[in-house]
Amino acid sequence: MRLTPSRLFLAVLALAATGPAFAATDNANLNVTITITSICSINTTAPLPVNFGSVDSAQTNVDQQGQLTLTCTPGTAYTIALGNGQNGTDVNSRKMASGANLVPYQLYRNSARGATDVWGSTTGVGGNVLAGSGTGAAVNIPVYGRTPSSNFPVGTYNDLVVATVTY
Repeated sequence: MRLTPSRLFLAVLALAATGPAFAATDNANLNVTITITSICSINTTAPLPVNFGSVDSAQTNVDQQGQLTLTCTPGTAYTIALGNGQNGTDVNSRKMASGANLVPYQLYRNSARGATDVWGSTTGVGGNVLAGSGTGAAVNIPVYGRTPSSNFPVGTYNDLVVATVTY
């Protein structure tokens, strides 16, 4: 088939009519969200007890240390309170019991074990709780204990103190 000028014109016209295809686009915004809430856990790792051990009855200011482990969401403010124990009426009268016999002791927030270091459950001005801010990792928090005297009847003495985290 021979291309005549009219056929050539028609062929060029047909190609021009089809031309290149153009792609179309459209956009939409997709929202991605998460809401993270604060949490503090004081019971995922068992506390290490304040164990004064075996001592003779002539000892004074017997010191030992226990430990709480706390995990809180990063940046979460918290306080840790320690209760009076089963045998105390307030933090200044904590006692370990062996039957009817009682041995006084105290728990502290600081290793100096000073009067202002007593660890209790009072918040606000003059409070005696331990305050901090979460890191997202488990943090070991020491609990310092002291019994001022061991001059009591022979026996195994104990008490149970509730630790509470508020965040």
